[in-house]
Amino acid sequence: MFPFNWLLRAVGWARNPPSAKRVILVLSVIAAALALGIYEYFFGWPEALTVENFRGRGWR
Repeated sequence: MFPFNWLLRAVGWARNPPSAKRVILVLSVIAAALALGIYEYFFGWPEALTVENFRGRGWR
């Protein structure tokens, strides 16, 4: 099913476009996400940010 709410939002943006600051903010967030993805692809995920499995350890 086609997402009509996205189409309506796009029509609203075409009629009343966002400010230049908002466009820069959105593009910078997308660029940061892409940079993190590219870094992870080439260098791997840092060990310090890996969640450890504590099942079976700890307080009982």
